[in-house]
Amino acid sequence: MQELLIEFKVSLTRQSHSIVKFCPKGALHFIMSHSILIIDDDPIQRRLLQEAVSRLGYTAILATGGEEGLAKLSGLEAKRISLVILDLVMPDIDGMAVLERMAAQGFEHPVIVQTSKGGIDTVVNAMRAGAFDFVVKPASPERLQISIRNALKVNALEGEIARFKKSRSGTLTFRDIITQSPMMARVLKLGDRAAASNIPILIEGESGVGKELIARAIQGTSERRSKPFITVNCGAIPENLVESTLFGHEKGAFTGATEKHGGKFLEAHGGTLFLDEVGELPLNAQVKLLRALQENEIDPVGGKKPVKVDFRLISATNRDLIQLVKDGKFREDLYYRLNVFPIRVPPLRDRREDIPELARHFLARFSAEEGKRLLTGFDERALDILSQFDWPGNIRQLENTIFRAVVLCDRNRLTLEEFPQLLPQNQMEHADPSIHPSNQISAQNQSDELNENRQPYKMPAPERPRPPRQDPFGFIRYLNDSGQMRSLENIEKDIIQLALDHYDQRMTEVARRLGIGRSTLYRKLKEFGLHSEDNEIAVE
Repeated sequence: MQELLIEFKVSLTRQSHSIVKFCPKGALHFIMSHSILIIDDDPIQRRLLQEAVSRLGYTAILATGGEEGLAKLSGLEAKRISLVILDLVMPDIDGMAVLERMAAQGFEHPVIVQTSKGGIDTVVNAMRAGAFDFVVKPASPERLQISIRNALKVNALEGEIARFKKSRSGTLTFRDIITQSPMMARVLKLGDRAAASNIPILIEGESGVGKELIARAIQGTSERRSKPFITVNCGAIPENLVESTLFGHEKGAFTGATEKHGGKFLEAHGGTLFLDEVGELPLNAQVKLLRALQENEIDPVGGKKPVKVDFRLISATNRDLIQLVKDGKFREDLYYRLNVFPIRVPPLRDRREDIPELARHFLARFSAEEGKRLLTGFDERALDILSQFDWPGNIRQLENTIFRAVVLCDRNRLTLEEFPQLLPQNQMEHADPSIHPSNQISAQNQSDELNENRQPYKMPAPERPRPPRQDPFGFIRYLNDSGQMRSLENIEKDIIQLALDHYDQRMTEVARRLGIGRSTLYRKLKEFGLHSEDNEIAVE
């Protein structure tokens, strides 16, 4: 994973200094929640950067000097800041000193330094001090965008790698969980309090909401951090092997027991045992689990005496345990023993503000894994449909949906064509025609399959007017609506527009692929009315 990140950084650096392109406004709509801190003592430069950053779809936070910038990084606005643009020459403390103090104080924000002197020594020193990239004043919007995009993408990938490492080492904390939801903030606060003791915890929530992630964060925040974290899916163990798997067995205890097995409780000795889908445990195993909780000892199958164990128990379920108790499928005394400190994780449809940030991290990870390093974001309509969808499978379904979209996409951003299964019925005809309708499962059907007792959330219809019918990408119509041949002028206009979209407004590439000169291309753009201030010509 670390080698992947290094290769990814090198690739992005080469791209930023060799091919600079300017995406149309809205191409990075999904990152509008990002705020960029601009630290510059020159008021004119601050205004220019603020305008450029705002035009690219970000929110600008301004600081007139190094001290003020450091104060904002540690103040109330700190959580909003995703990136820093830093001037190297300032009167109070210069940019190099700011970089050193950021490193000393543990700030991990990517930094783009700007300088009026592009000397190699200055650049090397800034990069060694922790800067991600540099731009020479006055930086063009195109150069600034490519640098910001690469910095945020690498930062997201580094975050994914850090979370993966912490999860594997048992040091994941609540600060590593991606969320902006007030409902999730309460969940994290409860988990943080529970981590301070060994109290049994029951995490409730639908499938795919991240119950195991909460359990790992509890362990990583507790005194048992870095100790074993053993996960058991109770619903995946055959009923005749549950007791042996959990509590272990002696050699010869039953047919096939050719060796002694310690069991999951002994594996978790000193650490945490996470019982996922605890409601699936058979009644005979529930009796032994209750004894383990009460006495901190287990009875291996075929054992002559109990074995003392030191463990922290965290249970999770997506079922209604109270109803299981009423139905006689779950012991009431065990329920009250497990339900000492309940934590309910809300479904993704109740915290839609988390969807853009989660989608960004999944996109960064999968685009790197699949080698699609030019894939940078979502267009506006794709992000809208992601935010409106019900997500009956919650975060797990969102993750798999983004993965599938990344594999299908051959452009630099994800569009509606990569999410046909999420579209409302009245927009289904605009989806990718290569995807068979049988693969387009509705939110209602998915919800019924996951939980037949839960009424699905009805996704509101989009408020924007229905778009005009569009042909599939790459298809040019030769006949008009009345069945007559279209004029060469109209067909030529469509071909040029298609080439502009396909090559992201890179005029040299468009002209080369169409076999015409750049001056001819510019003239035709003007004749057809395809060129405007909102669609800038790319720097190449």
